[in-house]
Amino acid sequence: MHTPPSTPASAPASAPPLPPDDAERMPPNTPLSGASAADLGAGPATPPSPDMGSEMPTPSPVQATPRAPRRPSVGFVWRHPAHALALGFGSGLSPWAPGTVGTLWAWLSWWGVSLWLTPGQQGVLLVLAFALGWWACERTARDMGLQDPGAIVWDEVLAFWLILWLLLPASPLWQVLAFALFRFFDAAKPGPVRWADQVFKGAGWRGAFGIMFDDLVAALCTLLVLALLMRILA
Repeated sequence: MHTPPSTPASAPASAPPLPPDDAERMPPNTPLSGASAADLGAGPATPPSPDMGSEMPTPSPVQATPRAPRRPSVGFVWRHPAHALALGFGSGLSPWAPGTVGTLWAWLSWWGVSLWLTPGQQGVLLVLAFALGWWACERTARDMGLQDPGAIVWDEVLAFWLILWLLLPASPLWQVLAFALFRFFDAAKPGPVRWADQVFKGAGWRGAFGIMFDDLVAALCTLLVLALLMRILA
């Protein structure tokens, strides 16, 4: 049987060469269609650089640090007239019970006031002392960085002046009893005095009024008890 001669397998057709014009226009190292840079031995792809035009995070604004409370000194007392008045001309610097020391100063100073002023003039002095004390307490509390500093004793001074104005002339025994009762109401703050101490809490002019208001209520409670005792003993 005659076997027909086998024909050699045809080689795979290669891509036709680029026309000369196209080959000249292709820049060097341009990857062919469907080939990656890694397939062509160009190495790993370089990550894209960050966009310089993107919005950069803005730092948060710096919070204002609250002022630390300030401990009053002798120099602080005389640095401003409001400080001298609110701190009882230095009596509020006492390290022990400044409210009691301020009340003692009020008792002593009223003795001099009663020698020079008539009862009507004393009443005018009390009104002025309240107005100036309100201003002085606001300024001093703000400068000390506290709402109700214990060194401020003008509230005790004014309140005890009010008691002595309405009580005198009275015997030393009644004056001592008035002093003890006022210190009790001011320190223990029972009932209405505690309410008065809380109702105007805060800073600014409202808080300064609150500094003085509870002591005035304590003075009224003292006067009520004294009046009741005098009525009973009479």
